[in-house]
Amino acid sequence: MTPSIRPAALADAPRLAVLSTELGYPMTEAEAAARFGDLAGHADHALLVAEESGRAVGWIQVSLTRVFEAPTSAEIAGLVVGAGERGRGLGAALVAAAEAWAAARGCRALRVRCNVVRERAHAFYRREGFREVKRQLVFERPIDAGAAARDPQAP
Repeated sequence: MTPSIRPAALADAPRLAVLSTELGYPMTEAEAAARFGDLAGHADHALLVAEESGRAVGWIQVSLTRVFEAPTSAEIAGLVVGAGERGRGLGAALVAAAEAWAAARGCRALRVRCNVVRERAHAFYRREGFREVKRQLVFERPIDAGAAARDPQAP
């Protein structure tokens, strides 16, 4: 059966949470609903699901990246296909939908960052025509809750 690819809906939150947890990012249904609400209505993000028999079996998030030193591109922020559904072309269908979304917005490239330990994912992306363009480290710094009050451009 060929999946249909469609925009995610709030009703998908329970399945999105399960799939995110399978990917290694534990999420409750309530967290999925809240995060969906944060993305909904923002034209620079798309959360798409692969659906079979009325059930979400995978999802992809694609976002526009506007970086001063590079042309507008899009980035896959997350992609997961349910463990029991892998190997049937669902991931490729989701990537193709993300690429079409990006192309319709004038993007010249589609990127994805992938954890160095996800060797199966690396192979998948290479099969889908992605090539490694650089390696980098990811740094994170918690944001102080009072930082917004110190923003000189805050309304």
